[in-house]
Amino acid sequence: MQFTEDFIYTLKQNNPIESVASSYASLKKQSRGFVCLCPFHSEKTPSCHINAAEGYFHCFGCGAGGDVITFVMKAENLDYVEAVRFLADRAGMALPDDNKDTDFMRKKTVILEINRAAARYFNRILTKDKRGEKGRMYFSSRGLLPATIIKYGLGYADDDWHSLYDHLRSQGYADEDIVSANLCAVGRNGGIYDIFRDRVIFPIIDLRGNVIAFGGRIIDGSGPKYLNSSDTPVFKKSRNLFSLNFAKNSTEKRLILAEGYMDVIAVNQGGFENVVATLGTALTPEQARIMARYAEEVIISYDSDSAGQNAAHRAIELLSDAGLRTRILKVTGAKDPDEFIKKYGSQRFGQLLDNSDGAVTFELRRCTEGLDLDSDVGRVEYLKRCSLVLSQIRSPVERDVYISAVAKEQGISREALSAQVASALKVKGRAADSREWLSIRTFSSMRKTDPDSVRFRREYKAECGVISYIYRCPDKFEEIAARLPEDYFVTAFNRRVYHCIAENIRKSTNFDIMSLQSEFTADEMGRITAILEETGEIDIGADAAEDYIAILTAYHEESRKKVRPAEMSDDELRSFAIKMKNRK
Repeated sequence: MQFTEDFIYTLKQNNPIESVASSYASLKKQSRGFVCLCPFHSEKTPSCHINAAEGYFHCFGCGAGGDVITFVMKAENLDYVEAVRFLADRAGMALPDDNKDTDFMRKKTVILEINRAAARYFNRILTKDKRGEKGRMYFSSRGLLPATIIKYGLGYADDDWHSLYDHLRSQGYADEDIVSANLCAVGRNGGIYDIFRDRVIFPIIDLRGNVIAFGGRIIDGSGPKYLNSSDTPVFKKSRNLFSLNFAKNSTEKRLILAEGYMDVIAVNQGGFENVVATLGTALTPEQARIMARYAEEVIISYDSDSAGQNAAHRAIELLSDAGLRTRILKVTGAKDPDEFIKKYGSQRFGQLLDNSDGAVTFELRRCTEGLDLDSDVGRVEYLKRCSLVLSQIRSPVERDVYISAVAKEQGISREALSAQVASALKVKGRAADSREWLSIRTFSSMRKTDPDSVRFRREYKAECGVISYIYRCPDKFEEIAARLPEDYFVTAFNRRVYHCIAENIRKSTNFDIMSLQSEFTADEMGRITAILEETGEIDIGADAAEDYIAILTAYHEESRKKVRPAEMSDDELRSFAIKMKNRK
């Protein structure tokens, strides 16, 4: 039985791997995930790592690994379909109908084509049509450069009820599909009209470069300030972030979380590629886990009003749960980052980012809201609130530093505040101390089953680097594939992984390497997660990928010479033999 990627995605969202794994082992929170005694082999020291952000597990002791489906396959001794059924029952989900799935995939393909055609139409109106003058004036007033407009593919929807609809119909698209793409709607009289009218348009692009939705900002007139695409077969607000397709390429290990499209674009134009925003909704757990794939720290840049501060508070909780450090950007001397950059320059904004407050400082400051700190009652309530905030700090050292600071600020004994925090910790069921699990991060378990990884150490590591790079940047796959054919992979297992990644990326709109569990055994998925865990500690960017490609290309060329020694001169043959001997 085949399952669509949307069904599997929903299945995994309804069965978080940490939730399922906790039924089989006692999990301990650690940095960006959890650790536990592996349920698949006997051990006394925790060596199984649950990566909640990326939805997989890996045991450094026995080599087991994979997603939540693989976990259930091993834990319950089930095959793939049985494991999917098990998780569907657990989440109260019905299994899909095969015929409906085929229609759904066709629908997704057509909607992506329609979105691309619409994006080009909106952009053409903005940049080349007199109807786009209003949009051009707006973007000019906001200081956007032509290069920025091109980079983001910005557009303008003219003030006409049927302009886009007529264009898409002229391209041969059916009414049903145009409406399904959420670009047009059916009116009360049965007629079809454009949803986006008299608005500047922001295309929303996924990690593979597909236009999956749109946001539209009104310039003047009535209506909501921002209008965003509703969920469609190719778009879910909770699963995507605006400008992540650019931010993921940043060399920094932190992301800036801004409030809206223009905030993101202005900061990006200022030289900060690592900025994203949610899509008209509050931050979701799914978005937090996505951000954890690309960063270790998030700087929240929200408005300083009550709504913005409440949103920041909620975001801190979600980002912390995903294992991310958080800080809060406080803009002084300007109303927002855009104005600050224009007024003081990008260098000063960079300093502002570096000096932004930590999440704890932000939360402690919020504890004063609505209280009279000059009164005893107000001070007591403030200290109680502070105790709850301090009990959330997992690091005992960091917690102790803040306890001392708050106690000194309020003129009370450090011991009294420590006792209050300890009480809060006990209520929450948190351990006072936590031991850090130190994994050795080796491929030892893989090398036991794959002698090629020992024989071709250098090439093997290059292959793993390529696989990891594609996993994090699937939009770069075609560029890589054009230069790195499958037969350039030296080790058989990695060659097979590369082949399956190629097939899945080309047929999927939202590739996830964990979707390969239907084509690999549970043990083989462990080898794949080992690659991700090992390379996850390395900053693999475009330059590193170039090095990996060079290593595999060089080996391939040498191998071709090796099978035709008669074509070499004596000196060439001697030099090649020395190289091969040194390689071993």
